[in-house]
Amino acid sequence: MHISAQLIDDDAGRTLVAASSVTARDAKGNKTERAKAVGAMLGERAKAKGIGEAVFDRGGYRYHGRIKALGDAARSAGLRF
Repeated sequence: MHISAQLIDDDAGRTLVAASSVTARDAKGNKTERAKAVGAMLGERAKAKGIGEAVFDRGGYRYHGRIKALGDAARSAGLRF
């Protein structure tokens, strides 16, 4: 029902930026639309913190559907991976 994403610094072991459809105000519509909103929010928050590049770990999920929508929206917000 919901989707979340976070940028983690593996060396320090802490979360740098997080976004979730639970807290996203504009995360309405079907699951894919909510994933797009979360990806855009994640990209904007990363940009605000000066993070421009990250590694995209899908967690074992195939890169299609909601995962692809989240990734594409984060890329369009300025995050590179």
